[in-house]
Amino acid sequence: MIARICWVSGRVQGVFYRGSAQARARELGITGYARNLEDGRVEVLACGERTRVEQFVAWLWVGPTAAHVTAVEVVEHAPDPWPAGFVTS
Repeated sequence: MIARICWVSGRVQGVFYRGSAQARARELGITGYARNLEDGRVEVLACGERTRVEQFVAWLWVGPTAAHVTAVEVVEHAPDPWPAGFVTS
């Protein structure tokens, strides 16, 4: 099990990015969150089995059809406590 925190840049707010990320995370069994940041980015925490987290992080580059992702910064993370589900805020 691994955890990654990601900051997604581009046109990612107001285009159903967080909701789409939540749906994709649930399909993959990923826990964590997606939330808007004041600077226009979306912050995403992804926790789960390595292959599934890697698939999810690759999806972050795509997002929903209305999004235009220009960058995804990814770093290792150790959440405490480990999230039980995937939420948006």
